[in-house]
Amino acid sequence: MANLTRFNPFGEITRSMPFGKLDELFDNLENILPTRMWEPVPRIKMDVAEDNQSYTVHAEIPGARKDDIKVQVEGRQVTIMAEVKKQSETREGERMVHAERYYGRESRSIMLDHEVDEKKAIAKYDNGVLELKLPILEASRAAHQLPIQ
Repeated sequence: MANLTRFNPFGEITRSMPFGKLDELFDNLENILPTRMWEPVPRIKMDVAEDNQSYTVHAEIPGARKDDIKVQVEGRQVTIMAEVKKQSETREGERMVHAERYYGRESRSIMLDHEVDEKKAIAKYDNGVLELKLPILEASRAAHQLPIQ
């Protein structure tokens, strides 16, 4: 009695249908395509480096004007907001054939290990790259040790 199997009256029909194994394709889709293809690619790409005194952030924001970039620092969180505006330069008799450039607002936030001293932070924007020098707040760098009772 241990060798009982369930009878599925539609099993043969679904195997002979042209899309009968379509569900198996989606089950194995992770093995066929890498999962990182499904992750959104950030429009503001950044590198963050750290030394004993500060963080250095380089963020690529091509096409944005300096006045359209805002940086907000709150404790350990740094947020970069930018807007790339579409410039309408069309000459008479000219038409757009292909367009891929991004226009619009974009933001990106990162959480750092230590709090940042907002008053001493410096931001520079040159050739589409935003550079931030974010000094580490002295109070957050010191390790707090709790007395044991």
